[in-house]
Amino acid sequence: MKRKLFLTVISQFLLIYCYAQTDSLKTLKEVSITGYKTVNGVGHFSEVKDGIIYAGKKNEVILVDSLDANKAINNTRQILGRIPGLNIVETESGGFTSNGIATRGLNPSQSIEMNTRQNGYNISGDVFSYNEAYYLPAMEAVSRIEMVRGAASLQFGPQFGGLVNYVIKDAPVNKPFEFNTSQTIGSFGMFNSFNSVGGNYKKISYYGFLQYRNMNGYRANSQQWQLSGFGKLRYNHSEKLNLGIEYSLLRNKLQMPGGLTDSLFNASPKTSTRTRNWIISPWNIVNLFVNYHPSANTTLTFKTTYLFSRRSLVWRNEDGGAGAVDELDPLTQAYSPREVGNESMKSSATEVRFSKNYKLFHNTSTLAGGIRYSYAWFKRQGGGEGSTNSDFDLSIKGEWGYNLDFTTTNIAPFIENIFRIGKRLSITPGLRFEYIRTTANGYKIVDGIKLMSDETRSRSLPLFGTGVEFKLTSSTNFYANFTQAYRPIDYSQLQPFGITSRIDPDLKDAHGYNADLGYRGTVNNYLNFDIGGFLMEYNNRIGIILKTDPATGNDYSLRTNVANSTHQGIESYIEFNLLKYLHSNSTSGLSLFNSFAYIDARYTSGEFKGKRVEAAAQTINRTGIIFSSRYFSSTFQVSSIGDAYGDASNIKISNDPVAGYIPAYTIFDFSMSYKFKNYALKAGSNNLTDKAYFTRRTDEYPGPGIIPSIGRSFYLGLSAKF
Repeated sequence: MKRKLFLTVISQFLLIYCYAQTDSLKTLKEVSITGYKTVNGVGHFSEVKDGIIYAGKKNEVILVDSLDANKAINNTRQILGRIPGLNIVETESGGFTSNGIATRGLNPSQSIEMNTRQNGYNISGDVFSYNEAYYLPAMEAVSRIEMVRGAASLQFGPQFGGLVNYVIKDAPVNKPFEFNTSQTIGSFGMFNSFNSVGGNYKKISYYGFLQYRNMNGYRANSQQWQLSGFGKLRYNHSEKLNLGIEYSLLRNKLQMPGGLTDSLFNASPKTSTRTRNWIISPWNIVNLFVNYHPSANTTLTFKTTYLFSRRSLVWRNEDGGAGAVDELDPLTQAYSPREVGNESMKSSATEVRFSKNYKLFHNTSTLAGGIRYSYAWFKRQGGGEGSTNSDFDLSIKGEWGYNLDFTTTNIAPFIENIFRIGKRLSITPGLRFEYIRTTANGYKIVDGIKLMSDETRSRSLPLFGTGVEFKLTSSTNFYANFTQAYRPIDYSQLQPFGITSRIDPDLKDAHGYNADLGYRGTVNNYLNFDIGGFLMEYNNRIGIILKTDPATGNDYSLRTNVANSTHQGIESYIEFNLLKYLHSNSTSGLSLFNSFAYIDARYTSGEFKGKRVEAAAQTINRTGIIFSSRYFSSTFQVSSIGDAYGDASNIKISNDPVAGYIPAYTIFDFSMSYKFKNYALKAGSNNLTDKAYFTRRTDEYPGPGIIPSIGRSFYLGLSAKF
């Protein structure tokens, strides 16, 4: 199997190499591209953009407006699915506000292995200790999505998964006022209303949107409503200086239908075992920014962000596992008391960046660096005995089962430099230094005894990396990089959420590195490609293993440093536009694309040596065909995802809700749009064959057990611009 995959990639590489050489022979002069290169929706950055170095780094840019996709419900596999090897956990219909993503066999739950940003600043609760992504901007407001793999750790943070940055649309150029509206209806009672305004007046520019979404949900007891918004005001003092403020908000209320056992899922994925589970996660982010360009060769940016958010839930906890039904007690004719949890977070982060082009040995080199300072406070309260009601009621009887305050202080200077050697070769070494100080104090009650906690932990470490890029032609290049990565223990890993999971008291931070080697570029306007291999070492990996309590004989899941793991494989993206190839001036396009990854992620030490890493599918293959013309466009996509396991033991059947098999699945999606004057009509269907599948097993909310993904759905929308 591996030999066949290797030969396939080599053959693709040789074919593209020949095309590129042919293209270079036809090139009359070199063209410098300072933005990002793309054929249809997916491209990559040039060496430097907005003062940030991308030379030698594996990166992708998704142009959201060019995609036919169900943006009303942020359908991640349609919008981000062309990223090779992107693993998506589809839980938004099961009580979460956003689907999680990961690459290269990492844990995709709530994107915890990613550095998640909007307009260049972090939007998770705390980049280190509570980095779960509960807020994402409305995709109808996003102009592009930027992703940098593990090599992002030097300029953005040490996360193994790298960076994902959602860039919001800006004010329209040379227009005092513009109004956009989009109304979408769909299956399961879905209604989505998106409205935005933007414009320019003298030196002031502005943009803002409001999105309202309501749906009953695919499963019973999974209704949800959501309001999200964004506002940006910028003062353009001159061509060299601009500054402004942004505010993002999210308000929502979601019912969580509970997890399922394998037998319940196989009988009907629409089954619900919980009727009284609710969650809200209001999010607020304020960002101030200054962009200063004192000269054509120098850039200085300043961003300071304040986040104040909360997450609260009331639920019938995981007692009895996924098979336990939340029903009336026959003696009392009342429900059992629910469990209440409340989390509050406040964090601030300031990041200063600079870049400078300078001459060195008759070549232009680029220096980029900066410093980040952040402080985060997080209060976690849980285990409170709630009411026997069915509505959203956060009242508790007595005191919390645990009441803890966490803080994280982080200082991180970073620097990189592109050394250009001739016109084709560049070498980019870099360094990042991380200082982290965490505290935890409060109490938790165990067997009726209140245990007090007062802990402080400090650590500091340097991270090194180097990237190399060689331009084969004006539009194709080889790239390679090696970058160290690091992941400290986060808040959620320190405290079990319920009673079926436990925490290893000797839990340690994880560390390792990422490495890439690849070939990418474009050939004229008909071929776009990026083919490469990767290697990631992940040491002291924190995961979940299945244990048996010798006293009771019951199974439980233990969060611990499972072992070291090695992730290696290939990632390939190829897009070929047949009509552009046959007629370069064609106003229509017919593109075929394939996004493929083979990921061998296994433990290399410890009890489960040789076992596959949990949630890591070996093959992720998405293929599609795109037709586009002046007025009409459509996309048909096939997503085939390989099997995976819920825990490190790779057990297929278990009484533990998180352990077990995650079968392979294939999904078909179709979307289209028709534009006429200032209007656009959108329609499509997701999961055309109504495939029953799931992407996650969980031992906590919104479970425990299997969280089914959505079956066949349809949508229809109308948008207008004035």
